[in-house]
Formats: sequence, structure tokens, C-alpha cells
Amino acid sequence: MEKFVEQTLLYDFYGELLNEHQRGIYQDIVFDDLSLSEVADEYGISRQGVHDLIKRVNNTLNGYEEKLHLVSKFIETKEKVHEIEQLSDEFIKSNNGSLDNIRSIQLIAKDILDNF
Repeated sequence: MEKFVEQTLLYDFYGELLNEHQRGIYQDIVFDDLSLSEVADEYGISRQGVHDLIKRVNNTLNGYEEKLHLVSKFIETKEKVHEIEQLSDEFIKSNNGSLDNIRSIQLIAKDILDNF
């Protein structure tokens, strides 16, 4: 998984478990793409302090994932729903009739995918 996508998912699932200071610095570095120096100046700490905090936060987020597996379950569920959508689409195309139940399943799967 691409590093930024991984960081984003981990933060989406576990970011609220961080304290406000950690969240602020992490958001500035990862999401706002500020440099270590810019963040250090903003928070009145050293560049090394920012670097160490980011490293600790990444380890903390990864630790939550190792214990709870929410991100991996989310990705697995999303892949399965996507497969349901594809299979139902293929089924509808191959059976040219009005298949309301299959179409309903497909719409539900699409709705779930769109809301992730």
C-alpha cells in the first residue's frame, strides 16, 4: 500500500486516540505537507523533536492496527463489496431480463463503496 494512503487510513481510523498536540503536528507534516522546520517553528520545538514525534505517532498508529486490524478489515470488506458489484453487473448483463433483486444488491454494494 502506498505510504501516504496507509498513513491516511491509519489516521482516519485511530487519529482520535492521539492527543491534540500529536494530531496537530501529524496533520501539519502528513496532510499539510509542511517541513519539519516549519512545524518546529510553529510549535516552538526542535526539528528533531518533530521528527521523533512523527516517528512515535506512526509507531503508535501501527500498533493500534496490529491489535485491532480495523484498516485491514476495512480494505478486505471494500474489496469484497467491489467484487459483489462486479459479479452482479456481469450477471445482469448476461441475463438481459429485469432482475430487481440482483439490481438491488448491486445498488447496495455501490452505495457501500461510495461511502467508504
